[in-house]
Amino acid sequence: MSKSRSKVSDQVMESLATALVKAMEKGCLAWPLPQPPVFDADFPPIHPKDSRELPEIALALLRADRGMFDSHLAITVDLIVPHRMNLTDDPFEVHERWLLRRLSILTERLLFSIATEWLAHALDNECPNSDKWWLAISLLNGLSDKPHGQPVHQGYHLVESIALGERPGTWHTQPEVTNANMDWNPHGMVPRTTSVTAHEGGSEAAIWMLTQLEQGDENRRLLLIEWCRLLLERKELLPALGIANILKRRSADPSAEVASRVVGCLARLIEGDREKGLGCVEILSKRKDIQVRRNMADVLTRLFRRIGEDAVDLLNIMLADEDESVLAAASATVGDLRFLDESMWADKILELCNHPNRIVKRNLVYTLRDYLSAFPADQRKIIPTLWAVGDEVLLTRLRELLIRMEEVDHDRFASTLIALKDLDLDNLWAPMLIRNEERTQEWKDWLYKNEDQPVAREQSTIHISDKTETEIPDLADALDTLGDMGFLD
Repeated sequence: MSKSRSKVSDQVMESLATALVKAMEKGCLAWPLPQPPVFDADFPPIHPKDSRELPEIALALLRADRGMFDSHLAITVDLIVPHRMNLTDDPFEVHERWLLRRLSILTERLLFSIATEWLAHALDNECPNSDKWWLAISLLNGLSDKPHGQPVHQGYHLVESIALGERPGTWHTQPEVTNANMDWNPHGMVPRTTSVTAHEGGSEAAIWMLTQLEQGDENRRLLLIEWCRLLLERKELLPALGIANILKRRSADPSAEVASRVVGCLARLIEGDREKGLGCVEILSKRKDIQVRRNMADVLTRLFRRIGEDAVDLLNIMLADEDESVLAAASATVGDLRFLDESMWADKILELCNHPNRIVKRNLVYTLRDYLSAFPADQRKIIPTLWAVGDEVLLTRLRELLIRMEEVDHDRFASTLIALKDLDLDNLWAPMLIRNEERTQEWKDWLYKNEDQPVAREQSTIHISDKTETEIPDLADALDTLGDMGFLD
């Protein structure tokens, strides 16, 4: 072993030993510990008698198994060092000072690696080690103290493995073998495992772990929500672990930060348990915390797609909010009403034309194209209303819409001009004169002097080298096609 490697290894070992004892003592505050989900029936597990013994046993095991420590240290160093060196260089020599300045990062990663190692031995179906189960579950509980970094990602995988009663790193699903794989057999019938099954004993242990987080401080509750968000991808585990009930309770959490994190779980929760999901939505919609209100406005589009008409009341509540961020997000979601009821959608646009906040009126322009497609005659006179009350930004957006309308829908532009005739149209004529002075003058003469209406423009063509002609597709048709394909969702 080189001098640099020895120096780094010794300092990391001392730091790791201190952090291990501290984490074990913190994890053993919750006593008694849950029973191991996997054990040998001939050798039933015996629960430790004193919580003070486990930190001492963990430290002794760490110092005795130096090979495990060296192996995890080498893997961790390879993962975190900057890869700006030759492949033959020793990272301990090249980055000795860099590593020693990051002892806390090394220590945290090594602690989770050790917890994974012990848990793998405890959940080994061939030879389960119940003694290491008490160490692993205590260490995991002690390390789960912040809502970011290793506790989120590695901690989640350990909890998932506990709930499934399988060793960490086990592939829970088998991908379908296709002709892109070397082992594909077109005549073979291979059964596939496409789902996971919650382990009864593992679920009880995982629930114990989740309960410790829920009863902890704000950081531990935030970590709990992060785990729940990831567990929502495993629908088979939701009933067994009671994830929906946890999220419903945390929707009323005293901390606005915790409740706002729950908002990010609503879409998946509703897909897994609609009733509990709607219960969370109801609780969160009544909270007055500005952070929660803003997050609810941000996910409103996703809620519309999952709960339909039940989201209309949420939209109305948000449109009556005083915060501009909430109003901006909610007004941008008005267009989703057209998928429920086109008449209600059009009436809501007309109602919001006189909203006191200018941001709401500006955001209405984005849904006007769909409105004119559904109601080409504009019986509600929405465009004239917006033009009359609009500020400079709103007029600019409306002007862009009208100029494009003149290019792609000649007759609709003419009917819209008639509705705008009594208003000030200088903001419309000025850019049109720059684009095409002659045609703009024809429109003005038709509108104000009763002359003939300008004829529709001919579609442009592109001449290819082989003298064939290809018509440029209409932009409106192209946008409709993209919308049907989901690109404009």
